[in-house]
Amino acid sequence: MENKVGAAFATLGDPTGGKETTMMSIIYSLLIYGMIIVGDLLSATGHYGTACVGTPDGNSQGNGRKLGRRVAKLVKRLKS
Repeated sequence: MENKVGAAFATLGDPTGGKETTMMSIIYSLLIYGMIIVGDLLSATGHYGTACVGTPDGNSQGNGRKLGRRVAKLVKRLKS
């Protein structure tokens, strides 16, 4: 897992279910294995990753795509 790119996302059943805490726990785990962490852009959520409550709506899906594109872009840069 060392030097691989990772990101966090979470979906919960309750609006106050601790999405940011969950994502930070994921990030801590990725860091333990020496991964490179990608966070969300300000145009998405501007936080640790993307999250939603229940089934992702159009906005959440868009934020997930932005995070995915950012991960893919970094992977391409690191490979070149």
